[in-house]
Amino acid sequence: MARNDSEKPVYMISVAAELAGVHPQTLRIYERKQLICPQRSQGNTRLYSQADIDRLQFIQQLTQEEGVNLAGVIRIMELSRELERAHAEIDLLRRQVAAVERAAAEDAARRHVRTALVRVRSGTVARRQG
Repeated sequence: MARNDSEKPVYMISVAAELAGVHPQTLRIYERKQLICPQRSQGNTRLYSQADIDRLQFIQQLTQEEGVNLAGVIRIMELSRELERAHAEIDLLRRQVAAVERAAAEDAARRHVRTALVRVRSGTVARRQG
């Protein structure tokens, strides 16, 4: 599966920590708590993506500015993932409803044409007999 640029792992832990404004040890703690999951290089070095940095900054905002503890951050992130899944399901259902509506409209159009053909044929037959 192809990654978009924001998910490409490029930053080593020291750079990621600096970009996110946290200590490298904080990143290790967040990884243990599964708040972030950096990729690993072939040499087993942690590599962080821009999406990871954005997530770290969001965590920092929650903990520093909003006063949320890490358990709260974990719950917020779980709920956020659930919300994303729900939105994806809603999008899928909307596409399915649209497909059903298109099919129903096509069926209605076919019925209308059939009805019109029957009327035309009936009118033609009636005129021939009369």
